[in-house]
Amino acid sequence: MKKTWISIIMMSIFIFIGIQILLESKEILNSVTFSFQVWKNNIFPSLFPFFVLSEILMNYGFIELCGELLKPLMIKFFKTSSPTAFILIMSIISGFPSNAKYTKELLDQGLINEQEGTKILMFTCFSNPLFILGTVSILFLNNKEVGLLILLCHYLSNFIIGFLFRNFHPTKEIIKPVSIKKAIEAMHQKRIQNPLNFGQILTKALQNSIQTLLLILGTVTTFLVITTIIDHHIQLNNYHQSILNGFVEMTQGLKYVSTLNIPLKLKSILSAMILSFGGLSVHMQVVSIISSTKIKYFPFLVARIIHALLASFLVFILFDWWILTL
Repeated sequence: MKKTWISIIMMSIFIFIGIQILLESKEILNSVTFSFQVWKNNIFPSLFPFFVLSEILMNYGFIELCGELLKPLMIKFFKTSSPTAFILIMSIISGFPSNAKYTKELLDQGLINEQEGTKILMFTCFSNPLFILGTVSILFLNNKEVGLLILLCHYLSNFIIGFLFRNFHPTKEIIKPVSIKKAIEAMHQKRIQNPLNFGQILTKALQNSIQTLLLILGTVTTFLVITTIIDHHIQLNNYHQSILNGFVEMTQGLKYVSTLNIPLKLKSILSAMILSFGGLSVHMQVVSIISSTKIKYFPFLVARIIHALLASFLVFILFDWWILTL
């Protein structure tokens, strides 16, 4: 009986959304257009090159190279196996939801297990640095120095989460002395053992990257439509409306925060919080990517809540000193 009621509730929600799309066609069309603009101007340019490059690097032994060179950091500081260094580095460079994509790829290759995948997702959820320094700091907040502070706090809080949860599914890998020669040899062996030529690797990288980016576009559009419907039916003041929108769809929430008539410090704190939580849109992208695995989502959710609180707190305590210093 319980499952029947769940089905009825879900169907009622979907029918309601369908009716709202018909009744608010103009607003919905504007949301879809805005989502495509965000994807075209921000998401695609910032993620596509790194998605393609990362897959090429994986085929030519970059995972083995990073794993050997950074294994003391990963094993001692985060207590994860050496291959997870690749996920950390590429996630920092390219931003979410690439951490889920790289985690799934390493899991599929048998380089990590589901427990490590669950753990590494918790502290590798970084926003793209170009998005923070470009869109957030210059376009939204009109202050490059504040963008640097948000970037620092956003990244630092992720490292703190990784350290705090280092005993969650800790690796049993033993720390050995780093050997550059061994790292290069491992990279070389991976390259010569790969049966695919460069053309095949590039084609596969392009296909996988486009597929993932289209998934991201669809998810962003869906949640922007949901946000539009929520805004139409839930009447809050601009302050609370911006926060609600940010926790549903990150980019739209950040845009609304920038228009609020509040001090720059509070705008920065809210921006850091929304960026670090990621919005339900980003969460759904992660869930979609890992859905075919046994990687658990709940620890990722807990980490994002901690990330949002920690990053916003760091901005709060550092803001005045940062502005005076710069």
